[in-house]
Amino acid sequence: MDWDALDWTIIGPALAAGLLVLWTHVPLGQVVLQRGIIFIDLAIAQVAAMGVIAAGNFGWEENMWAVQASAVGAALLAAAGLNWTEKRWEKTQEALIGTLFVLAATGSILLLAENPHGGDYLKDLLVGQILWTTWAMLLPIAILYSILMAVWFFASERVGHAGFYIIFAFVVTAAVQAVGVYLVFASLILPALATRRLKGRRRLLAGYAIGALSYLFGIVISALADLPTGAVTVWTMALFSVMAGFAIGAITGTDQAGEASD
Repeated sequence: MDWDALDWTIIGPALAAGLLVLWTHVPLGQVVLQRGIIFIDLAIAQVAAMGVIAAGNFGWEENMWAVQASAVGAALLAAAGLNWTEKRWEKTQEALIGTLFVLAATGSILLLAENPHGGDYLKDLLVGQILWTTWAMLLPIAILYSILMAVWFFASERVGHAGFYIIFAFVVTAAVQAVGVYLVFASLILPALATRRLKGRRRLLAGYAIGALSYLFGIVISALADLPTGAVTVWTMALFSVMAGFAIGAITGTDQAGEASD
C-alpha cells in the first residue's frame, strides 16, 4: 500500500462530492424504494450521461454550459416521459424504466462508435472520476442542491409527482458527472434499502451515516490500493449496507425481509 497516496487535497474534494450526492440521494432513495421504481436513478443517470456524450459528438465538450444544457435537457425529457407513463401505465412503470435504461446505455455506445477513445470515455461516465473533483467544481453543485433540497424538504407535498421527476432529473444530472452512474445508483438505493425498517429522522440519519462511511473508506482504500475509486466505493457501500441492515434488524427485532422475528 502506498501511504503517500493519501493526499487530502485530493481526497477532501472527492469525499465532499460523495457527501453532496448523499445529501440528495438518501431522502430521494427512500421515496424511490417506497414507490417501487428502483431503477429510475440508473435510467435517468444513463440518459444524462448520453446527453454529455451527445454534446461531445457535436463538438461542445469545451463549452461547459452547452454540455450541462445537453445533459439536463436529456434528463428532463426522460423525466417528463416517465411522469407521463406513470399516469397511464403505472403497473408497468418499472419495466418501462428498465427499457429506458437499456436504450440510453446502447444509445451511448452507438454515439461513441466512431470515437477512438469511446471505451475510456464511457468507463469514466459509468465508474466516475471522483478523485479528479475540485472544490471549484463542487460549488455550483452545492448551490443547486441547496435550492432543490429546500424545495424537497419544505414543499415536497406541493410539487407532486411531476415536481419529483424534475428535481430528480437535476439531482442526477449533477451527480453523474461528479461520481459516475454506478455510484449514483448505489447512493440512492443501498442506504435506503439498509434502513428500510427505520422511520423518520432516524432512518435519514442512519442512511447518511452508512453513505458517509462508505465514501470515506472507499476513497481511502482505492487511493492506497490504486484501484478505481467508484468501483471500490460501490463495494464498500454494499458491505456497510449489509452490516447495517443486520444490525438494524437485530435492534428492531426484524429479519432481513423486514418481518418480525419469532
